[in-house]
Amino acid sequence: MAAYYNLEDQVNQSSQEIVNIGKRMVESGLVIGTWGNISAFMPEEELVIITPSGMDYESLTIADLVITNLKGEVKRGERKPSSELDLHLEVYRNRKDVKAVIHTHSNYATAAAVSRVDIPPLTEDMVQLLGGGIKVANYAPAGSEELAINALRALSNNNAVLLANHGVVGVGRSLHEAMTVCQMAEKGAQLFIYSKLLGSPHAICEEDVREMREYYLSKYGQK
Repeated sequence: MAAYYNLEDQVNQSSQEIVNIGKRMVESGLVIGTWGNISAFMPEEELVIITPSGMDYESLTIADLVITNLKGEVKRGERKPSSELDLHLEVYRNRKDVKAVIHTHSNYATAAAVSRVDIPPLTEDMVQLLGGGIKVANYAPAGSEELAINALRALSNNNAVLLANHGVVGVGRSLHEAMTVCQMAEKGAQLFIYSKLLGSPHAICEEDVREMREYYLSKYGQK
């Protein structure tokens, strides 16, 4: 029997999750004020639900969210969509596995982005979830098409990318996974900085990275 699917139910569920994650981002220090953005992709209709530009997460409601198509045309909502809409759309158009994108400005990851230093693959959990290390995308102005293209190129098939002098973008198969990716990116950046203070951090080799990532995708957890 085919699974029951209702567009309005899916929109409401994803929208509420976006609102909840926005509050969690502020509480956990991944963003300050109105910065950062969150989106979810509905592949059946090729629609994107995204946070509005410049609104406080603490007061954000479902009604404030904006729905666009993959061309960026607003289909529902009265607010102006996030200024980073192009970045989200570029990811969804090119990464069919991605159903959610979250952009944060967490301290340690942003320190690496400001220094324009890639974070190597350091721990097993980081490698499994992110797909390897975290590369820094070439600098481009915030909200620009160039930034979106640079971010996608540096992201490649992994789940996190640093935006030079800006912050971090995490992607995932769900909003929950994308949020966890952003938290893991911050943890990885923190460990990298601390390990450099202690000595020379040792990266996990490429072969082990591939094996651990494949294990996570195919065997880890309850399937």
